[in-house]
Amino acid sequence: MIVRIMGEGQVKLADSHFTELNKLDDELLAQMEDGDEEGFRRTLNALLDAVRRLGEPLPDDSLEPSELILPSPDASLDEVKEMLSDDGLIPG
Repeated sequence: MIVRIMGEGQVKLADSHFTELNKLDDELLAQMEDGDEEGFRRTLNALLDAVRRLGEPLPDDSLEPSELILPSPDASLDEVKEMLSDDGLIPG
């Protein structure tokens, strides 16, 4: 799966990593529902760090279609709320 981190670029991730990423996504959704800005910021950064760590960056000149788009690390809680569907950031 190709994932885009807004403002950074694309990363290729193996499907085997979705369990780990889904846990962070679930935590992020709970913090957003609770309005926990500090927890939201911490978990968003953990999610983005996991994608960077587990994925393989694509070259900057690569224009692959992204199957998933994640917010930038400086995105606000309200901006991320706008990005979300009922399924969260990581498709289940």
